[in-house]
Amino acid sequence: MKRESQAVRRERATQIFDLLQVEYPDARCALEHRDPYELTVATILSAQCTDERVNMVTPELFGRFPDPRSLANADQDELESIIHSTGFFRSKARNLIGMALAVVERHGGRIPETMTDLLKLPGVGRKTANVILGNAFGIAEGVVVDTHVGRLSRRLGLTKESNPEKVERDLKALLPKDRWTLLSHLLIFHGRAVCAARRPRCEACTLSFLCPSSTV
Repeated sequence: MKRESQAVRRERATQIFDLLQVEYPDARCALEHRDPYELTVATILSAQCTDERVNMVTPELFGRFPDPRSLANADQDELESIIHSTGFFRSKARNLIGMALAVVERHGGRIPETMTDLLKLPGVGRKTANVILGNAFGIAEGVVVDTHVGRLSRRLGLTKESNPEKVERDLKALLPKDRWTLLSHLLIFHGRAVCAARRPRCEACTLSFLCPSSTV
């Protein structure tokens, strides 16, 4: 793609968003949850693990530990046995218990609603905090950048960066705040359905005419 101005890139990003919204009208957070606590736990578990696997584990987990107070008092061995299949289960169990303890001691048992407070919780980085704020509280603090979002953003010429925080910075500059949360879901859905890592199906892609990486 020829060098484009920021204004032209914003227009193209808007077209991409609008087309994906039509293509995936049901795009949403794939982690099953009923409240901010459940989403926080599920997001911590999703590191290096599929959402599908996390959703298989959380019903038992939430049945045993339905709130931060019960999780803060969890036996680590028991917790590890429940979440074992999500990988890195020892560190995840430590983080979950530490997160719950912090929420109980510092926030009265409620998941905090600010980026600053969330980032102080064990196991919570910026991506996790963005997931929680955007999907549990409806607060658009930033754009969630996972492997799908990063890959598609580069293929679509929306960024040249590989660092997630720099990718997020570039995406935030292209679309208004009220679109940041949904943007991630749309790119993730498209990445899973069409724009796969190894063999993107450019011939089936609704964005092919807007994509500098398209093979058609």
